[in-house]
Amino acid sequence: MPLIRDGIRLLIASSSPREYGSVRIVAKIVEGFAKDIEGVEAIHIDVYDYDIKPCLGCVSDDVMLCRYPCVIEDDMRKLYEYIVNSDGIIFITPIYWYNVPGPMKNFIDRLTVFENAIFTEGRSRLEGKVASFIAIGNDTGSIAVIQNLMAIMNSMGVVIPPWALAYHTSDEDPLENESFILDVANVVRCTVLMIKALKGIEKPIYWYRADDEYKTLVKKIARDIANNYLSSIL
Repeated sequence: MPLIRDGIRLLIASSSPREYGSVRIVAKIVEGFAKDIEGVEAIHIDVYDYDIKPCLGCVSDDVMLCRYPCVIEDDMRKLYEYIVNSDGIIFITPIYWYNVPGPMKNFIDRLTVFENAIFTEGRSRLEGKVASFIAIGNDTGSIAVIQNLMAIMNSMGVVIPPWALAYHTSDEDPLENESFILDVANVVRCTVLMIKALKGIEKPIYWYRADDEYKTLVKKIARDIANNYLSSIL
């Protein structure tokens, strides 16, 4: 594994009720791509593993009431710290009727305290962070999910890089979809490149990578990570 470079931290936020599900497997692959290929620090959380209560909509009563830390005492207090300390977030979600599952919706709604810091602190706490998106489902709706997440995140001040999306919509194993796995690897790559560009560390020469060496590398890493992860939980 390469040394962690440039102090870059990624938060991988997935939303799957099944440990053995495709979303969690892909999240582990994303974590591996971040560490093994890009050489950055990555933390994976799945929102189903946390107590995340629905937003109370305090901002509707008084814009100044919605401030960090949120008045709700639950696991978001810990997750807020992960977000504050990250340079970028990669969202990985299944498709629930053209949208994200309830726990992920709660997670996103509760980010309002960061966005509303525009009014309470003078600047969104999410401003300048980078976000990318991966959707996995058996049926249609991937683009609806992704475009919704993109609109929300951009409205909170988040930067969206080129090639910031990957999606698989089939009942076949996502790991057998080589184009999807390549897109996933490039989601990680472009997220890191955008963070580096914003920090002034590196100006990207090109973004999406699709040479044979890279394809072989990501395919092997993805398969190894998936096999190791499934062996650990089954």
